[in-house]
Amino acid sequence: MAAQRFGTAELASGERVAYALTGSGPYLLVVPGWLSHLELGWAIPAERMFHEALSSGRTLVRYDRPGCGLSDPYDGPRTMALELETIVAVTEAIGASKFDILGFSLGAPVAAQWAADRPETVSKLVLYGGWTTGESIGDEDSKRLILDLLATHWGLGSDLLTNLFAPDADAGTRHGIAGYQRAASSAETAVALLTLAYDLDVHPSLARVKALTLVLHRAGDRAAPLDGGRELADAIAGAQFVELEGRSHLPAIGDAQAVVAEVRRFLGLPKLRRDVPTGLTARQTEVAALVAEGLTNRELADRLHITERSAESHLERIRLRLGFRSRSQVAAWYVATNPPN
Repeated sequence: MAAQRFGTAELASGERVAYALTGSGPYLLVVPGWLSHLELGWAIPAERMFHEALSSGRTLVRYDRPGCGLSDPYDGPRTMALELETIVAVTEAIGASKFDILGFSLGAPVAAQWAADRPETVSKLVLYGGWTTGESIGDEDSKRLILDLLATHWGLGSDLLTNLFAPDADAGTRHGIAGYQRAASSAETAVALLTLAYDLDVHPSLARVKALTLVLHRAGDRAAPLDGGRELADAIAGAQFVELEGRSHLPAIGDAQAVVAEVRRFLGLPKLRRDVPTGLTARQTEVAALVAEGLTNRELADRLHITERSAESHLERIRLRLGFRSRSQVAAWYVATNPPN
């Protein structure tokens, strides 16, 4: 089971950007979608299994944008320039001068722009669930309604977008994704980043992309229509386009193995033999629930009729399995990923 290795990079303005490395081998940089949280996202079993699968044979590099997840707060403008500066900071911090890139959702046009501007740094480029222009991902009325909802009711707005992004996920996973999105960002940041997604237009730059490129898109994606992926592939010389079955916009939800298989094939990596289970056992889930209630190890032991040493051991195994460093992170994860009764 892969473990995250955390670090920070610094922007010119001084804000720190958190990144995480998993696996070993040549670098594969993931340019994230709308919102991310390196720790809470890793604790969602489907997302963790997806990233672990990509970490076999590659050093997977993931990061939280400024103002998201573990990165420092940020209240400046959201621009393509900031997106590209963030990639510069992260890749310089890890000493990566050439790497593969996987950009998904909002990260797809950003990754494409990077490949156009910095062709010498890109070995291979994978774009999933992307678009060339934000005009292709909804009409103006629907965009305005979504932005207004996010601004006025962040909880309801995140639930709505999670249902749109991950219709194939079970109710618990959708609840978990919505919860960690709210933990990853303020409503203001969420609105600003979605506005950026709607405003981007990378079509003029795509003719300059020189890297071998794979474009993946699910046929029934309700957040980013299939035509957006086709337009990306058509505008990049020699790009391969693969249409996948499914409705979910998030690559780790639905038939994630099909996404993994295509990415690994394109990067020249061998097929994986099997998935690695990352969920908690029933007892570990019970312990996590009690930690979320605020119980100490002694109180937890009394409640479960076990020794305090056993309670400590359960908690340590939970932290290791989820990749967390403290009991407060376990508590936050449990609240975010478990719907109320």
